[in-house]
Amino acid sequence: MKRTVFMCAALLIAASHVFAGERLSLKSITSGEFRSESMARIEPLADGENYASISPDGKRIVRYSFKTGKQAGVIFDVNTVRGPKIDRVDGYIYSPDGRNILIQTETKPIYRRSFTAVYYIYNVQNNKMEPLSTGGPQQTPVFSPDGNQIAFVRDNNIYLVKMLYDNAESQVTKDGKRNNVINGIPDWVYEEEFGTNSSMVFTADSRAICWIRYDETAVKEYSFPLYKGLNPSNDRYADYPGHYTYKYPIAGETNSSVAVYSFDIKSRQTRKMQLPVDADGYIPRIKMTSDPTKIAVFTMNRHQDNLSIYLADPLSTVCKLVVQDKADKYIREESMASVQLTSGHILLASERDGYNHLYLYTINGQLKRQITKGKFEVTDVYGYDEATGDTYFAANEKGVAEKQVYVAHKDGRMECLTPKSGHNDAVFSDGFKYFINIWSDMNNPAVYTVNTNTGKHLATLIDNNQLKKKMAAYELGSREMFTFTTSEGVSLNGWMVKPAGFDGSKRYPVIMYQYGGPGSQQVLNRWNNGMCGQGMVLEQYLAQNGYLVVCVDGRGTGGRGAEFEKCTYLRLGEKEARDQVEAAIWLGKQSYVDKDRIGIWGWSYGGWNTLMSMSEGRDVFRAGVAIAPPTTWRFYDTVYSERYMRTPKENPSGYDEVNPIARASSLSGALLICHGMADDNVHYRNTVEYTEALVQADKDFRENIYTNRNHSIYGGNTRNHLFRQAIRFFDSEMRKGL
Repeated sequence: MKRTVFMCAALLIAASHVFAGERLSLKSITSGEFRSESMARIEPLADGENYASISPDGKRIVRYSFKTGKQAGVIFDVNTVRGPKIDRVDGYIYSPDGRNILIQTETKPIYRRSFTAVYYIYNVQNNKMEPLSTGGPQQTPVFSPDGNQIAFVRDNNIYLVKMLYDNAESQVTKDGKRNNVINGIPDWVYEEEFGTNSSMVFTADSRAICWIRYDETAVKEYSFPLYKGLNPSNDRYADYPGHYTYKYPIAGETNSSVAVYSFDIKSRQTRKMQLPVDADGYIPRIKMTSDPTKIAVFTMNRHQDNLSIYLADPLSTVCKLVVQDKADKYIREESMASVQLTSGHILLASERDGYNHLYLYTINGQLKRQITKGKFEVTDVYGYDEATGDTYFAANEKGVAEKQVYVAHKDGRMECLTPKSGHNDAVFSDGFKYFINIWSDMNNPAVYTVNTNTGKHLATLIDNNQLKKKMAAYELGSREMFTFTTSEGVSLNGWMVKPAGFDGSKRYPVIMYQYGGPGSQQVLNRWNNGMCGQGMVLEQYLAQNGYLVVCVDGRGTGGRGAEFEKCTYLRLGEKEARDQVEAAIWLGKQSYVDKDRIGIWGWSYGGWNTLMSMSEGRDVFRAGVAIAPPTTWRFYDTVYSERYMRTPKENPSGYDEVNPIARASSLSGALLICHGMADDNVHYRNTVEYTEALVQADKDFRENIYTNRNHSIYGGNTRNHLFRQAIRFFDSEMRKGL
């Protein structure tokens, strides 16, 4: 379950207020009509002066100047390219020397990050492209550093294409087999919980390929049924249903056995690295270094409280430990993605002093200095400049709801490059001379600008003024931040959307939206807050229909340091639910809130939090909607569950006492629960077992099940139907007795 889960829903109640502006419609919201304009696949080019991006229609890859922000040329055009014809560009990968580009098309998703696609090698100079391979779709192609070779994965095996030999293709591994052995790409749980879709690199001299091998043989299988369905229609299941089976290790069970291998391209010799990883440990990452005799390999123990970085020699197979980071409870998933390797240094994000900060090591593992310090969190790491000693990153130093871009100089000075209040993201040029800044706040959609590395504004690329004008035609309410203190003395942050023409003398019903998963944040000063993002437009829709809409980040959420985030350890869901109940009680004490008409809803972890909050013991919620919720961590995967709960054997009370199934008899308020039958992430069994517990506890509920739909519950008219059910449910339950 990720914080980026598809958080869209809508709820409705009859309105008593007459609006002067246009009224929002659910269909326009769910169709994405209010999405802000953005830039697709920004790719800084090696010259440090230009960047590339896919055109909005997907037909071209365009080159732009960082200095001016203006178009500097067309790199690729589907209408003029010589060779095979394609409809659109889904993605692209530049070769290190810039001579060739891999063009991605016909993309077919597998899980959250994995997909197959058909790739073409495009020669920039002669405007010609040809297939990377004719043997079937590929996964995660990687250019060699010299640009002359491409490695890719097909059917769990690694293949190599040599461009100097007329794209001759050879097979590197032959033991790959579905639900058995995977080479070069992660298994399901690694992909989902360590945030990666590739486990393969070249050495810096292009002479060897190194990869992680996953042996899934001992991992137990999980199956779910598939039916004919519609949009799309699976005609092969027209007469008899089928099923999908894959390896999914639940909490406490056996994971894949992992190891790192190298393949010497010239001698065609395969070697296994002498990596001292625990028998039940993890290898979350493998990275290339600038030294051809070293690749970086990350390992973690099963408790995930010890991260080790080794430098492995692909030829001798010897592995040397260079950096180690330990935590009292667990190391965040994001820590792996934040590690930066340069020619001479390793940049590491760590919570060792209680907040997520940056530490600089030499490439051989000597700690040089702590780069950032203070009671704030580094949220993004952009890189370390070897030439100047400057480090570029984002942090919430100006407030938990804020995010600005910073540079930390070698002498210890830290400068904010984006001082305007709000939420900032950055894409830096190669060499850190420029960056594209994406800024927004609660009341303004994203503005894309080009800036120098001192923060000087050079050009505005996108201002989203058209969207602002469009939304101005609708009578929208106010968006406000607030803070309150619970009865336990915990200060919590929230936001609230009030209807236009808000009358403080009236009492409004409330819908509380939340997610609440470890390290997540929903209360941010940014445009894409809320259930659907899009400028809280869904919340505005609810406000137009008489609701106050509120979101509160409880304990366990991010941005406030390790103590606040990790206080839920071993009892996941207990304090989070308590804080949502406390938020409802606090709201009920406000003169403008109808304390008897407060609802709550969420998706994924937010669904879990909804169920836990409604069965916390205090009867404060009139109704709730839980979408795709986990209902016990015993059903969820090893990496996520054990990161926060350890294993069921080590923590039986945490697993058995703190879950909605165990608390079914305590459920209060009307409940609608929704789930997709083909959910590969939070299995439908969670809802099946929970509703059975409700039946035996003699608790009424409503249930909507979606055929062949995954964790996102989309396809055809599915989303529209899902949201309408939530609307009607809240409408009927929240209006009873009026």
